[in-house]
Order: sequence, then C-alpha cells, then structure tokens
Amino acid sequence: MFKIHKKVKYALIALKHMSACKPKELVTAKEICTRFDIPFDPTARVLQLMAQKGVLKAEQGAHGGYRLVGDLDKLTIYGLSQMVIGGVAVTDCVSEKGGCHRVDECVLKGAMAKLNARIVGAFKGVSVREMI
Repeated sequence: MFKIHKKVKYALIALKHMSACKPKELVTAKEICTRFDIPFDPTARVLQLMAQKGVLKAEQGAHGGYRLVGDLDKLTIYGLSQMVIGGVAVTDCVSEKGGCHRVDECVLKGAMAKLNARIVGAFKGVSVREMI
C-alpha cells in the first residue's frame, strides 16, 4: 500500500484548519493537535518548516502562533512534501537520501525510478488547495 507520509498529512490538516480561520487569526500547534488528535512534536516541526519556507508566518510571544500567508493554489503536494519530508520516493533506491545497500545489483531500480517519476508528476499536478 502506498501511503502519504504522516508529516505531510499533519501539514495538510494544519493548512485546512488555518484556511478556515479569519485572515489575521493566529493558531497554535497545541490547538491544532488537541482539536485533531495528532501528535505535538511532529506537527510543531512541520509548522516551523512551513514558516521557514514562507507558507506560514510565525509570531512569538504569549499570544503567538501561526497564520497562513502562502498561496495554497500555487503550492503543490509535491512542494509540500519537499518542504516537510524532503521529497517523494516509493522505495529507498529512488530516494534522494538513498539507503539501499543493494542498489547496484537491483533488478527493479529502473522500474521503481519510472514509477516514482509518475508519482512525482501527479503530485506536482495537485495543489494543496485542491486537497483541502
């Protein structure tokens, strides 16, 4: 079974929630995690990454939080995946990080690379706005 990475899912949940908020309304990681029953640490990290990349704006302080500033029509699922997990890969041999010790002798490497390219193409064709 092919799965979307959990961190991408947490990012989509947060973005959907924030897109329904008033334009300048701040939302905390704790609020999102409590409301949607998702884990705090990976969700907080995903929010930080999206803030670093300009999708969210982080405001510090006692009444701080995050607000949506990026254009979700222009951000693709591929771009979001790149941002929060570093890419899209169906197997270790096609990941940017590598990781398979048998890659040189693998008989499926070429087929997996083709499959991965198609999935990347599909992810590039779907905006975050469409998903949420």
